Amino acid sequence: LAWHLQVEAFGDLDRETRRRLATRGPVEAEGRQFGIGAILRRDWQGQRIEVVVETDGFRWEGRIFTSLSAIAEAATGTRWNGPRFFGLRNQRPAT
Repeated sequence: LAWHLQVEAFGDLDRETRRRLATRGPVEAEGRQFGIGAILRRDWQGQRIEVVVETDGFRWEGRIFTSLSAIAEAATGTRWNGPRFFGLRNQRPAT
């Protein structure tokens, strides 16, 4: 909704911006930069969650997930930002 309101107010992206975005390629899931075989760990309420970076996603408990967020949700039962859950991002500052 916000995108549409912004387009109405300020116009769509110019041709050069669209071209640059198109050349960037697909977005890689955060955490993949550690390389295949890397292990991400998180202790959560007495449970150790270990995730292995694979060529086609992240392996947890024998299943492949496309994102760390999907694993964090499956492990905890609530929605999480996966990179934050696994400590790849700083926590939000206290307000």
